[in-house]
Amino acid sequence: MSDVIVVGAGPTGLLLAGDLAEAGVSVTLLEKRDGKISNLSRAFVVHARTLEMLDARGLAEKVDQTGVSRLADARLFGRVDVNLGRLPSRFPYLLVTAQYNVERVLLERAVAAGVDIVYDAKVTDVRQDTAGVSVDTREGTHRAAYLVGTDGFHSTVRQALGLPFPGKSVLKSIMLADVRLRETPPETLTVNGFGTEFAFIAPFGDGWWRVLAWDRLRQLPDDAPLDLDEIRAVTKRALGTDFGMHDARWMSRFHSDERQAPRYRVGRVFLAGDAAHVHSPAGGMGMNTGLQDAANLSWKLAAVLRGEPESLLDTYQTERHLVGKQVLRLSGTIIRMAMLRPRIARALRGLLGPAVVRVPAVHRRLTGQLSGVGFRYRAPRGEHKLVGARMPDIPLADGTRLYEALRGGRFVLVGDTKPDGWTGEMHLAEPAEPVDRPILVRPDGYIAKVFDPHR
Repeated sequence: MSDVIVVGAGPTGLLLAGDLAEAGVSVTLLEKRDGKISNLSRAFVVHARTLEMLDARGLAEKVDQTGVSRLADARLFGRVDVNLGRLPSRFPYLLVTAQYNVERVLLERAVAAGVDIVYDAKVTDVRQDTAGVSVDTREGTHRAAYLVGTDGFHSTVRQALGLPFPGKSVLKSIMLADVRLRETPPETLTVNGFGTEFAFIAPFGDGWWRVLAWDRLRQLPDDAPLDLDEIRAVTKRALGTDFGMHDARWMSRFHSDERQAPRYRVGRVFLAGDAAHVHSPAGGMGMNTGLQDAANLSWKLAAVLRGEPESLLDTYQTERHLVGKQVLRLSGTIIRMAMLRPRIARALRGLLGPAVVRVPAVHRRLTGQLSGVGFRYRAPRGEHKLVGARMPDIPLADGTRLYEALRGGRFVLVGDTKPDGWTGEMHLAEPAEPVDRPILVRPDGYIAKVFDPHR
């Protein structure tokens, strides 16, 4: 019997399992695939807040090295420029790298930490009682104190819980292909919508390119036949060229939904990543949001298994469900603005969009939510207003940084002495510049408590 079972070995499940194992928790990771990391990557970007969380695990440099490009500037709707270079982060850019690169780094870490990964383990049922959770697979039954479903849009765990997944499809019959190009696009990420068509091109970095194309006037079922000529035609109308697209190694149709489970926790079972929320690919926030779900939940599970109150686990719902709702709202706004059909509406978008984004407060909010750096959790009643806010990666007196001190899943007290009467475990880190009051930072980089310096 394990302490925790994680279902689904995508990025979210791998990060969660690795965190738990490094904290001394026994983890079984069940994956229905055969163990091969697929090259059919969904995500292509890693945002600043995700890189910060990877940095707190000593993984940011490894992921960064896989990147095809770092983008300090992004462009929406062809004319709206978003400057990520001003983000208050060590990572003021968008890292362009395929999802399978992130998975490889997280898999290596999980294996090294001792995660028991079971492949070809398709879950068929989930049952829980007051003592734990039983998970049935085709090969047998696994038992643990807690279960986390990170098994994607069609989550078996979510279905076993009987949870609804309310929402709707926002884009139907999106065409995907991995292709070769005879001409290199002028931008690392090429994206544009024109009239009724939309297209997106991103590099794998090895000579293959991912193409996403959509035609509002041709809405077909996901299983409808697809050929490269159709993708070429839509891409050419949306971008003005198909860049000499040829030799597709894979093609598919899919639909993009906006959905969110009403609850991320049912008893001893939790949902994270796409099992809990899905949204349009606009903004590239899907994988990033799932990884941040995992970072929020992992330290809480580890703490409760060490004897902290069970009520700590309820904060996963209160903190992450609201963030998921905000991500759905932002990605939905971007995709609807990109898909404006009336000519006058597109003209107004091109006229007003750049002006609105140049307003400093609007730009900070947009880049903060897009990158994840701007999200914060609500402070509990009676706590200091900074509780729940993201803690910047400040320099420490010994020449290291705060996020280095967080490694190992530690609580870190930023200050020169422990507060009187505080008995909780923490690592003391003296800041390079004095702070007016001690600040306790959670393992996920958010402020847990601000102490009164006069007590």
